[in-house]
Amino acid sequence: MTRRLRLRTTAKVAAAAIALVGLYVGVTFVQVWWATGQDDARPSEAIIVLGAAQYDGEPSPVLEERLDHAHVLWDEGMAPMIVVTGGRQPGDRFTEATASYNHLRDLGVPDDDILKEVDGTNTWEQLAASARFLAERDVTDVILVTDDYHAYRVEAIAGELGLNATVSPVRSTQSTLTRMKLLAKETAAVSVGRFIGFRRLVNLDDAVNS
Repeated sequence: MTRRLRLRTTAKVAAAAIALVGLYVGVTFVQVWWATGQDDARPSEAIIVLGAAQYDGEPSPVLEERLDHAHVLWDEGMAPMIVVTGGRQPGDRFTEATASYNHLRDLGVPDDDILKEVDGTNTWEQLAASARFLAERDVTDVILVTDDYHAYRVEAIAGELGLNATVSPVRSTQSTLTRMKLLAKETAAVSVGRFIGFRRLVNLDDAVNS
């Protein structure tokens, strides 16, 4: 094989590989985007609310929307308990879970119907800890509540952790530009996470940002 032929063959292989990667990422983007419009809530054993920022014990607008949505599902009898998640960020006096617990109590949810996961600092940790203590109660059927752009990834993580999960997302109100950025970020996370596992993806992200 001549050098020119080898170069031509290498170029074709590289082009095919790039095309396949592009196709895979494109399909993943469509899956992430499609999930934003799906609400698959069904009668389950628990509702898990993914944590978000809180401000000195008060849920941020994003977290409040998730909690209000979970309250509606609980009030409709979709599940008998709500799991609130999220630990304490540096400098905070309250965990995200505690702020969420207080908000749900103010909405009239009884204490016995709320469980708290207070250590998780990212989606994987929050779901992993929730899965562990729900397993002790023989609970695996859950509804996940998070923002719609996040829906596809949280369902994938839940499946990796052995939860039988559906997602009931909160509809996004961000600008089109912000929304596209979030969808692009989620597409990248899902594209990599499905190959290396979502736990490894969290470890990789921590290493890159440390």
